[in-house]
Amino acid sequence: MAVPDKTASPPSGAEPAAAGHGTAKAPGTERTPHARPAADRAAGRRERARRWRASWRRRETRAAYGFLSPWIFGFVVLTAGPMLATLYLSFTNYDGITAPQGVGTANYQQLFEDPAVAKSLMNTLLFTVLRVPLSMAIALALAVLLVRVGRATGLFRTLFYLPVMTPSVAVGILFLLLFNGNVGLINTVLGSVGIDGPSWTTDGDWIKPGLVLTQLWSVGSTVIIYLAALKNVPQDLYEAAEIDGVGRWQAFVHVTLPQISGALFFTLIVNTIASLQTFTEAYTAFFGSANSQTYSNDAALFYVVHLFQQAFQYMHLGYASALAWLLFLVILVITLLQAKFSKRFVYYEGDQP
Repeated sequence: MAVPDKTASPPSGAEPAAAGHGTAKAPGTERTPHARPAADRAAGRRERARRWRASWRRRETRAAYGFLSPWIFGFVVLTAGPMLATLYLSFTNYDGITAPQGVGTANYQQLFEDPAVAKSLMNTLLFTVLRVPLSMAIALALAVLLVRVGRATGLFRTLFYLPVMTPSVAVGILFLLLFNGNVGLINTVLGSVGIDGPSWTTDGDWIKPGLVLTQLWSVGSTVIIYLAALKNVPQDLYEAAEIDGVGRWQAFVHVTLPQISGALFFTLIVNTIASLQTFTEAYTAFFGSANSQTYSNDAALFYVVHLFQQAFQYMHLGYASALAWLLFLVILVITLLQAKFSKRFVYYEGDQP
């Protein structure tokens, strides 16, 4: 029997099979590793575009955007538009009358040379450090008391919120009346018990504490937020803690505070931003008129007050725009740091242990 020759060439017209494959692929038909993901992404974009166009055909979608349109218009015209305008003006020399003249980064370089910037920024940060923790602590204490009031909670909730409606200018004038070193009500009360009150409006060491005490007048909005959070704490947690022999203070620390940590974090951010932008009370009390300016000194110069003076008193609108963007960056950095560290202390319902 003849043994077939294994080294014989294949028949004419037959192509050798590629090593490791049953059949050879025609040139140009191979797909690169990135071809399929790219095609999937393109298909996904087309599908999202198709769904977006289809959603516009629904009446509910058009109605929703119709209700949102006033906010969208206000955001674009009153917030985003002015922000972009100030970003442009921060690189110019502009006095509000003549055309802006480009100066490059000169305004931002001046920020590091102006001693009032560092002074006003330190005053603002110190005021924030004093005001935010104190206002949060007092608001939480008042909210805890309101929870225990019972049926009269609604009445006291309204009374606590009413001072929030007081105009900030009136609060600034109230500061001068209450904290006057000679005839003010605060020092009169302190004098009746044998305490010699400080010069709240002239002593630089007492100006910021006095303004902090004045702004505690308007903690009502924070009280309402904490009151709602406290009422949302499950009562079975307190019952379980009581069964375990946990005291009231331990229950407050280990049950109440973790359960309302979301509200605490929210008010921390909101109050911090508001304190960094404080303006009206300080300006009304110390810079609002020729008479009040006799009481002013560097201790009352907050950052936004300095910004306002540069923009509308000295008409340095380009430099004031640079000041505004510096404040924006400071607030952004502080808020991001708060958000980063909040992950260790803030508990949200539904979080996995």
